[in-house]
Amino acid sequence: MAAKPVLSLYCALLLACASGPALADAPEEAKASFALGDYPKAIAILNRAAAASPNDAAIQHLLARTYFESEQFDHAISAAERAVSLEPKNSIYHELLGHSYGEKASRSGWFGGLSLAKKARKEFLTAVELDERNFSAMQALIEFDCSAPSIAGGGEDKARAEIAKLDGLDAAEGLYAAANCKRQKKEFETADVGFRRSLEQHPRSANLIYDIGDYYMKRGQADGLGLVVAEGERAAPEDPRGPFYRAVAYTLGKQKPAEAATLLRDYMAHAPKRDNYPSPAMAHYWLGRIQENLNDTAAAQREYREAVDLEPKNRLASEALKRLQRD
Repeated sequence: MAAKPVLSLYCALLLACASGPALADAPEEAKASFALGDYPKAIAILNRAAAASPNDAAIQHLLARTYFESEQFDHAISAAERAVSLEPKNSIYHELLGHSYGEKASRSGWFGGLSLAKKARKEFLTAVELDERNFSAMQALIEFDCSAPSIAGGGEDKARAEIAKLDGLDAAEGLYAAANCKRQKKEFETADVGFRRSLEQHPRSANLIYDIGDYYMKRGQADGLGLVVAEGERAAPEDPRGPFYRAVAYTLGKQKPAEAATLLRDYMAHAPKRDNYPSPAMAHYWLGRIQENLNDTAAAQREYREAVDLEPKNRLASEALKRLQRD
């Protein structure tokens, strides 16, 4: 996704070659800021780069990703649409546009949401048609078809055919997709079996592995989290989600409270904000659980309150705080 070198164009348009870092490196600087979760800085850099190189699809795509992670979905859609218009055969660009439409749909009224949902499915389908091995796009399409009503273009019959095709390409991905559909239908026992079978196939995608981790965390299954951490550290040793879920597994088992607390605080200090990463509020929630395990109610309340302050819709933290306040 690196931008093309355009030093002379940056100089001519922005008159900034004499000061600060070389503007030809601005997209690289933006990627570094994105990696650190400094989205305002990345957006500022990328908007300057986009003004200098309006036909650079890679810049528009990274700008869309950055707006997406900042939850500025209107801007994400605009940049993603621009990227797709510049490179209509790029599967990854279509996938991001689909996710942007989907997030906007979930925050819209019924009629507007329906229209955006249809657009999301169309983009996921296009992404898969362009590259059948874009497994994250296929997973998005399958999840849509498993959960969306037919009026929006979804349907379990479509999902079954898509799962069969995916399973033929990658067994771990296919097993995950089938289990994820069961999760959408709240058929948790079947989902449990499917997710474990997927992990046994050693998935290559850290995002897939840690999505299973999120499922086991919410289900309170420490043994499942142990499998997730082992697979996650195999697939992506530097991913900060591994230590987070290890801390959750310790806490569920009422083991190693000091180590678990250190892992959670390190996660909050170093992990960037990402749509598919546990939030800082969840780290505070699990710190509260550690304090409850240690029978320190006052410290637990402080952690739960911090979680709710950061994320008012965090149901787990809200319910835990109310429970302690009643006791």
